Amino acid sequence: MKNCQMPYGTSMFEVEIPSEKIIHDLHGNKATTMPSIPDATVAAMRNPIDSAPLKEKLTKGDKVAVVVSDITRLVKTAEFLPSVIAEINSAGIPDEDITIVIGTGTHRAHTKEEDIIVCGQDIVDRIKIHQHDSRNDNELVFLGTTSRQTPVYIDSVVANADKVVVTGAVSLHPFAGFGGGKKGIMPGVAGIKTINHNHLMALTDEVGGGCEKTTECSITTGNRVHEDMTEVCGMVDPTFLINMVFTPDGDLHEVIAGHWKTAYEKGCDDLLKISGVEINQLADVVIASAGGFPKDINLYQGSKSYMNAVFAVKEGGIMIQVLECPDIKEPASFADWLDKDEILQFEKDVRADFSIPAFVAFKLKTITNHATTFLVTREENFDFVRKTGQTPCKTLEEAWGYAQELLRAQGKEDYTITLMGHASATLPILK
Repeated sequence: MKNCQMPYGTSMFEVEIPSEKIIHDLHGNKATTMPSIPDATVAAMRNPIDSAPLKEKLTKGDKVAVVVSDITRLVKTAEFLPSVIAEINSAGIPDEDITIVIGTGTHRAHTKEEDIIVCGQDIVDRIKIHQHDSRNDNELVFLGTTSRQTPVYIDSVVANADKVVVTGAVSLHPFAGFGGGKKGIMPGVAGIKTINHNHLMALTDEVGGGCEKTTECSITTGNRVHEDMTEVCGMVDPTFLINMVFTPDGDLHEVIAGHWKTAYEKGCDDLLKISGVEINQLADVVIASAGGFPKDINLYQGSKSYMNAVFAVKEGGIMIQVLECPDIKEPASFADWLDKDEILQFEKDVRADFSIPAFVAFKLKTITNHATTFLVTREENFDFVRKTGQTPCKTLEEAWGYAQELLRAQGKEDYTITLMGHASATLPILK
C-alpha cells in the first residue's frame, strides 16, 4: 500500500491506496530554483530579453504606471516590487511620478490591508496605489477595436502613462493558454466590455458546441482568446515586462523580463517544461489537490485543479478533489450558477448573460459531467457541493471508500490511479 498525501488548506489529508494500481504520481518536472527573488529580479531587469534594461527605457519626467496582480493572484509581488521601484527610481524618477495599478480585471477593489499583503507596507506608505475598476466608464479610455471586433477600453492611468511596466507570474490558464504576460493588461486593466467580448470566444460560435477546443490550457497557436488578448496588449504596448516563473511547489525557477511579448513567450515555454508532464495513459481514478491554501480558498480558484486533472482521467471515470474551500461560495457571481443541471440550457444562459465567473462555472460543470466527482471539503460546504452535482466527503479516506464501491459496482478490478498533489500547477499531457 502507498500512503497518499494531498494538501488541504494549510494541512494534509492522507489515505492508503494499493501501490500497484498507481500509474502516475504527477508533481511537475525537476527544475532549478533561485533562492532570492529580489536578486533574480534585479538581474533580469538589467539583462532583459529583446529590450534595453528597464533603467534605459525610462527618462526623468516620465509618469510611470506599474501594473501588479491583485489578491487573487498571490505571486510574491511584495518580494519583487521593491526592486522594481528602486530600479525606476535609479532612472531619476521619484516616487511621486510612479503609480501602482492593481490589475483587478473584473474583481473587486482591494482593502488597505490587502494592498499591504500584495505590495508590502513600505511600498503602500510611499507610492500612490490605484484600484482598477472595469465597470467605471469614467476611468476608461477607448483605444480602438481588435481584428476580432473586441472594443478595447483600458484604465486611464495606464493609457495615459508615459511608460507602463507590467508585472506578474506566468501560469497555466484554462482558456487563455497561459496566465501572466498579456493578461496583466487584458483582463488586468481592461474594461468589462473588452473582457466579456474576449472571453466569450472561449465558447464555440454555435450554440450547443460548449467550450471551444482550441481555447485550452497551454495552447496559444490558434487560441483565439489568447490571440485577441495579445492584440489588446499590443495596442497598449507596455514598456517593459517582469514575470515570475514558479515551480509547481511554489519555488522561484526564474524571472523573465524585457519585451512584453517575446520575454513572456519564453516564460510560457519554460513553465511548460516544468509543469507539463507526459502521461502514457488515462486513469480510471484521479486523486487531485489544488495544492492547498490559497489555491483552495474557494471553489472558483480551486476549479483550476479540475481543469488540469480532467486531462488525466478517462471519460466516465472518477475524480477525487481535495479542496478545503473556507469561502466556497465566493464570489457569488460564480457560485450562483452552479445549481444548473441541464447542460445545454446552462450554456444558453451563459451566452445570454456572459461573465467570466459564469463561464468558469459552466466549464466546471462540463468536467464534473465527464467524470463522477467526489469533493473532500469542509462539512458546512456539503449542501452546496451536492447542488453542483458532486458528492461531498469529510475525509480523503471516505472519498476513496466511495470510489472503491463505485469501481466494484462497475466490475473494475484492474483499475488504474493517477495522483496529482499540485493539480492547479501541473498539466498532464497524453503522449
